[in-house]
Amino acid sequence: MEDKAYFLLALSCVDSVGQKAIEVLLERFDDPSEVFKADQSELVSSGLKPAQAKRILSFKDWNRVDRLIEYCKKSGIKILHILSDKYPERLRHIDSAPPILYVRGDIEPDDRIALSIVGPRMPSQYGKQVAEEFAFKLSEMGFTIVSGMARGIDSIAHREALRAGGKTIAVLGSGVDVVYPAENRGLMKRIIQKGAVVSEFPPGTRPDRRNFPMRNRIISGLSLGVLVVEATEKSGTLITASYAVQQNRDVFAVPGRVNSPYARGTNELIKQGARLVTSVRDIIEELSAEIKDFLRGKERRRSSLGLSDEERVVLGYISKEPVHIDDLTRACGLPLYRILSILTGLEIKGVVRQLEGKRFYRTEEVTEDV
Repeated sequence: MEDKAYFLLALSCVDSVGQKAIEVLLERFDDPSEVFKADQSELVSSGLKPAQAKRILSFKDWNRVDRLIEYCKKSGIKILHILSDKYPERLRHIDSAPPILYVRGDIEPDDRIALSIVGPRMPSQYGKQVAEEFAFKLSEMGFTIVSGMARGIDSIAHREALRAGGKTIAVLGSGVDVVYPAENRGLMKRIIQKGAVVSEFPPGTRPDRRNFPMRNRIISGLSLGVLVVEATEKSGTLITASYAVQQNRDVFAVPGRVNSPYARGTNELIKQGARLVTSVRDIIEELSAEIKDFLRGKERRRSSLGLSDEERVVLGYISKEPVHIDDLTRACGLPLYRILSILTGLEIKGVVRQLEGKRFYRTEEVTEDV
């Protein structure tokens, strides 16, 4: 293991030296090994409390660090540190970024195009259906789906991403070697094979109520935005939305019935400025052109522009002359919501483009036999 990782890991093993203290030290010292060579006055002048400085200088439990590294090697757990170029770039720049991430599976560069989907552990039937639809379609388009592997909406989001053949990342409030809830053991194995399970908590850490609000900042930090499917007035899901706002991420909320307790949180988010979404298209429209180009390229790599039967039917009614969405709906005989979903997929694949006024045309690059 490289020196920077080793000494950062050692700092994380020092009692009473937490994430904030490590963050302060990294602002002063370019290399974590220098921290252990400094004197007390240097550490205090960096912003540490005298008691913290003393604990660092008196740290002798190097065997603990070695045991942790050896356990991770044997268990297939990667240790990513914030100074590494393999550390997720989007996460690196949030406030209170975790200095150490424990990972099972793989976090890849393409995972920067990620969206979080969060909601309650006991959702309504409506919430389940919405989560299934959004997670599947977004994954199919090329998004990495991020959630917390909790019961309910989180688990649905992971499962649907996997069902779509996409990638998903689970952020845990326990060690990455601790399955919680227990019934998600199979799901966790599948996520590790097709994505990643990550945590800032060392292996062996049991789930604790205090850990879950902390992990929520990582869920939003890994993502371009957060989609809140359902939330009660005091739902923990709203903590993730709050972190997203602080991190300058987009917050999307699915509206619900005004008399539904499951919709009170989401409807309040919409009042406060969250983007109301009723389809995947609403999310796509918020993205920058650069991200759209990335998704289009990713979709090309995955499907070689292969179109579904429904996509071919709709494309058959689109020429290089713009056609209005209403005319397409009448011509295809499909409901509007389905036409919009199909057109979103065709846009991402670069097959059609949209003009103002909901008019669509076939792109120049597309041949008749796509």
